[in-house]
Amino acid sequence: MAISQARSKKKQTGALYKDYRKKKKHELGRLPSLTKLDKKRASSIRTMGGNKKIRLLSVDTANLFDSKTKKYEKVKIKTILENPANRHFVRRNIMTRGTVIDTEKGKAKITSRPGQDGTVNAVLIS
Repeated sequence: MAISQARSKKKQTGALYKDYRKKKKHELGRLPSLTKLDKKRASSIRTMGGNKKIRLLSVDTANLFDSKTKKYEKVKIKTILENPANRHFVRRNIMTRGTVIDTEKGKAKITSRPGQDGTVNAVLIS
């Protein structure tokens, strides 16, 4: 069955909307990429308007921003410490936006969306 981003068939009360139509092509969604901690693997997908979106499937480095020195540095990711999206993502080593990672320079928080941006940008927090 297709993944849809359309309005639900049911109202908040539980009642059904009147004559609900079929799913439309422009309402289709995709499965999440679930970016893991491993050597870099990416895939390219076609989006609306013929544009492209790079989806990171796995990555082991991050562009780390140090707010004290105001500089970026490419660092290796050691492990994933916490993930606000889902607590089970930590033991599965899945990265999303807001994930706290352990790097060579210390703890950092991911600010980009790896599954949609094709890069891992992070800010040093300690």
